[in-house]
Amino acid sequence: MLITSVTLLLAIIVIYYSCELFVNGIEWVGRKFNISQCAIGTVLAAFGTALPESVVTFVAVAFNATREQQDIGVGAAMGGPLVLGTIAYAVVGLSIIIFRKRRELGTEIDIDSHKLRKDQLWFLSIFIFKVLLGFLVFSGKSLTALFFLVAYALYFYKEMRVECILPPEELEPLLFQPHKTAPTTSWVLGQTLFSLILISASSQLFVKNLELISGLWHISPLVVSLLLSPLATELPEILNAVIWVRQGKETLALGNISGSMMIQATIPSALGIYFTPWLFDKHLMVAGGMTLISIIYLRITLKRNKLSPHRLLYAGLFYLIFAFTFFI
Repeated sequence: MLITSVTLLLAIIVIYYSCELFVNGIEWVGRKFNISQCAIGTVLAAFGTALPESVVTFVAVAFNATREQQDIGVGAAMGGPLVLGTIAYAVVGLSIIIFRKRRELGTEIDIDSHKLRKDQLWFLSIFIFKVLLGFLVFSGKSLTALFFLVAYALYFYKEMRVECILPPEELEPLLFQPHKTAPTTSWVLGQTLFSLILISASSQLFVKNLELISGLWHISPLVVSLLLSPLATELPEILNAVIWVRQGKETLALGNISGSMMIQATIPSALGIYFTPWLFDKHLMVAGGMTLISIIYLRITLKRNKLSPHRLLYAGLFYLIFAFTFFI
């Protein structure tokens, strides 16, 4: 038990410093390949940090998986958006409050509210369809997985073409070449790839040890897949947000969350729908409901131009409500 707990702590430390490497590297990737700052968060960073949870879902539902393993896969596909739409936004709010003295804007949030609302509308449209499928049984249901892949492809195309109206920023030196003002492309790509390997490996180590602890405590696989594993697999996105908020780049932090939510609503869902019956029980239904309520709450807040660190913090309450349903 002690060794498992120490391993969990070490995994978190490795994930954090891997995210430092990744955030630094992915910004330079955007600079080298002339990619807009918005797309860096919503596409590049999101795609990279979404790898751990996508792998968890794929391994759980494919390769002649048992019913229990399939349940874990479906739970991961639903738990990811839940954590991102509640805990991740709350962490952004908390980080802004904690780092307010070292941020030029203090507790003010400088973002393109209109774009963030549009991203959330994309997510809601896809996620609602995904939840509805959890209550339906019909011939050819597995083929609807193609819809989710096409939806993400369209989102990817849109984000890569969007004009991001942000002032140019001086990037911190590449950590692998700290003394160069203009690092070489090979070192930029090398650092980014190396950080992704570390993130993926340490996240998988975290999940495996979390499952060991849940087995020792006799926690059901569904609780692990909906409550515990998503918290572990979404750590890269959450820690990326902390790092970017600390640097005063909340546009990248919030963009990483919204972009990761789009991936979570499409790619892991497509895997789950194709390989499993994709039928929801009470807990999956509540997970979907709390995710929808949280995003609708945030959209209304943005539309009224009332977004603040404290209102972001309130999004975390919807996760606590969901967690409470496991004990009633």
